[in-house]
Amino acid sequence: MVKLKSAARFSSIKMPVFLTQTDTTVGFLSQNSQKLYEIKSRPSTKPFIKVYKDFKSFLADGNRVIKNRKNLVRRAKKTTFIINDFAFRVAPIPLNSQLLRDISWFYSTSANKSSEKFSRDFCESKADIIIEDINGLIEKKSSALIKINRVKSKKIR
Repeated sequence: MVKLKSAARFSSIKMPVFLTQTDTTVGFLSQNSQKLYEIKSRPSTKPFIKVYKDFKSFLADGNRVIKNRKNLVRRAKKTTFIINDFAFRVAPIPLNSQLLRDISWFYSTSANKSSEKFSRDFCESKADIIIEDINGLIEKKSSALIKINRVKSKKIR
């Protein structure tokens, strides 16, 4: 189900901020990182995770993974990878929403104030579009975080 405040507002949004249940937890998704920085009140030196809908989209964006790590990245579930200070995740869109399926990547962040718990009121006030299914929005465990390079991989979270 997609909740909008008005149809006119939806059509005028260039790069909206979505509030939705991601593959791991409740999150804000947008292609505009500046809007996410403003919502989260977080320093612009701390980058967001870039989420791709499939591995093909990740490669089409000009990214490369070391040959011996490709299967790890392609098959991993609920895992974020860091390669050369670039954080990304390959995750299918869990909801049946045409708005989300049409876009190949998003910047992603948890739907809360920086270092605070999930608050539905805060999230709904900051999001342009709210997408939720019958189960609603549920805060769950965040994704695993693995830093990989040519020689080794190190689990950070």
